[in-house]
Amino acid sequence: MPIFHAHLPAGKFTSDQKRGLADALNLALHEAMDTPMDDRFVVISEHSEDALFIHPTFPAQQRSDRRLIVTVTFGDSRTTEQKRKLAELVTRYAVEKAGVDQDDVSLLMYAIPLENMSFGGGKLVTDIDLSMPWVKKD
Repeated sequence: MPIFHAHLPAGKFTSDQKRGLADALNLALHEAMDTPMDDRFVVISEHSEDALFIHPTFPAQQRSDRRLIVTVTFGDSRTTEQKRKLAELVTRYAVEKAGVDQDDVSLLMYAIPLENMSFGGGKLVTDIDLSMPWVKKD
């Protein structure tokens, strides 16, 4: 149950662009980590000019006024190669589906133990009988 949270500057994205970004994140996850397409958990938050501070050029980037931060939390069984592919695809699909520049996308990935996750119903992921063949170990 990877969960994305995209932090956007307020008023810079249309509803269609936000939906496109959500689609981009979901598709990138599916292709990079072999998750099912319906494993879709995306939160998009807009922040005012005085609440979102992203440097326009650090390090050696050329970010526009549509720069954003994306975080994703997933289980700690993901490989470095899967993370590398996710970073590449999140950027590529955000460009294609939300119309941002590639330098506008900053991504932070958080890996947590599976016993720290619940799909719902008050049960931990490790306590349910769920085959997760898309989860790979290093």
